[in-house]
Amino acid sequence: MGESRMHPITPATILAALTVAERYGFSHYDSLIVATALEAGCSTLYSEDMQHGQLIDNRLTIINPFR
Repeated sequence: MGESRMHPITPATILAALTVAERYGFSHYDSLIVATALEAGCSTLYSEDMQHGQLIDNRLTIINPFR
């Protein structure tokens, strides 16, 4: 797997999460994870709770590592 790093959650991240929730139907918590990953420039997000292979904003792919 790639490099592990921390990315702060800002008020802008919370607003972005609201947009993600509205556009993709994710829960608030999942939307916050996705918005933070997008802000951090991630291209892959590993999650067993989201749809495997889903592409978010044409730049973030959800991968279920148990699939």
